[in-house]
Amino acid sequence: MAKQGGAVLHVVAWLTGIIVSLAVGFALIGETIAVPYIGIVNLIAGWIVVVTTLLSIILAIVKA
Repeated sequence: MAKQGGAVLHVVAWLTGIIVSLAVGFALIGETIAVPYIGIVNLIAGWIVVVTTLLSIILAIVKA
């Protein structure tokens, strides 16, 4: 029973990480948040976060 509870907790932690990553990525893209003094790099960093997060979701589905 403990292993099943651990698996559920693992999925919840992974899903939380996905949601936070997408929120930060889209906030960087939309200029809601920004790292001072780096300008356009915020936009690029936002797209990198979103694309790699979506890639990790696809890879997780393929692996399962």
